[in-house]
Amino acid sequence: MYKPKLMQEKLNIAVFVDYDNIEIGVKSTLRREFDVSLPLDALKERGDLVAKFAYANWGRQEGAARSMAENAVQMVQRLPSPRGDKNGGDINLALDALEMAFTHPHVNAFAIVSGDSDFIPLVNKLKEYGKTVFVVGGKAFTSTILQQNCHEFVSYESLLSEDRSAESRDRPPRQQQAGQPPQLGGRDRQQGGQRVRPAPLDLAQAMPLVERALQVLERRAVQPQLGLLKSTMLQLDSAFTEKAYGANSFSDFVEKLKKADYVNVSGQGGRYIIERKGASQPERPTPKPEEALPPLRDVLETHRLEMENGVLLDDLAGWVPNFSAAAYGFQEFSEFLNYAQDKLVVRVEPDEEKGPIVFMGAEFYPPAEPERPPEVQAEEEEDEKQPIVEGQPSLLEPNPPPVKPKPVRRTRKPAASGNTTDRPRRTTGTRKKRTPEHHGPMQ
Repeated sequence: MYKPKLMQEKLNIAVFVDYDNIEIGVKSTLRREFDVSLPLDALKERGDLVAKFAYANWGRQEGAARSMAENAVQMVQRLPSPRGDKNGGDINLALDALEMAFTHPHVNAFAIVSGDSDFIPLVNKLKEYGKTVFVVGGKAFTSTILQQNCHEFVSYESLLSEDRSAESRDRPPRQQQAGQPPQLGGRDRQQGGQRVRPAPLDLAQAMPLVERALQVLERRAVQPQLGLLKSTMLQLDSAFTEKAYGANSFSDFVEKLKKADYVNVSGQGGRYIIERKGASQPERPTPKPEEALPPLRDVLETHRLEMENGVLLDDLAGWVPNFSAAAYGFQEFSEFLNYAQDKLVVRVEPDEEKGPIVFMGAEFYPPAEPERPPEVQAEEEEDEKQPIVEGQPSLLEPNPPPVKPKPVRRTRKPAASGNTTDRPRRTTGTRKKRTPEHHGPMQ
């Protein structure tokens, strides 16, 4: 008998932390120490955490080891390879995650805490086996391809903003000096060594995604309720977060859209229905992220000599004072550079002390064409008659016939004195022998 499935299946989440990657990413871009409790608390809102693993060389991470033990995270020792690379830890994490997917059928969700694009095949394979995949990382250092291919991307920046919300309310707003260029959203906006919460994006930049999600629900003939709208938006763009637009929750985000007269909201008691408005489209279309790449290419070409040795992110941001990353949907300039890195325009290397260092990407260094082998021109040889050596092969006669031995001629001996009969001379050919003549009667 057919039994209908539940509307929403309970999520049992297994968490896998690539500590080496997430720790250096948070320290270099956000100038803070990685706190494992922040992503764990965010994941608890989405399901039950049934397993927690972290991979690192824990002999060098004493402080982090204590934090992992306090949060009941099982630490897996990653033995450094002789060459000093970190691929060994990535491979162990991927193998353990796939083994759990095969051997623990009750685990139906996986959370990868890392920004490394090497985990894209793992994410795709887990999705292939019907698992829900979360990715936790920073928007400034997590590959945009990884953000877009998981079911939901949880940005580490949004988790930090909750801790600083109380401090920001008590602190007076920072006034912009006269003649100062517009904020680029880079790492230079710091106070006391800590990053200040980036300015929220304009709500108009979220409307294309909201409109698309509402159209999908209309085609399905489904009422666009609050939770269903968010799940549809995450299905269309897994990197969406309402906190990027200054909202603490999705209901707060919808309330902001209503006040801006972008959508119609009806209902009460938590059952809100969101509907599109005919005039909800912005007057001018929002610029696309790829439209911000040409100005960056021009700046890189102008400062090509400086870029050869790498420049700090803040210095590069100062070379484009009239550029606004927020106009293209990026809260910070570092997020835009992370997007440009996936497009091979720049290459960003994290540095724990100096911060991200930017180099020119592979786009400016096209691979050299393979060297063609020199064309061997056959020299025209003159048709000269080759000498023929007896018993040796030659060009004219590869296998010459065997040489016949020449007949040996014998010389006649001079006749001796006395009465001796002459021997008949041996003749060749068809010559006949002469018979000797006898004179007188036979005796």
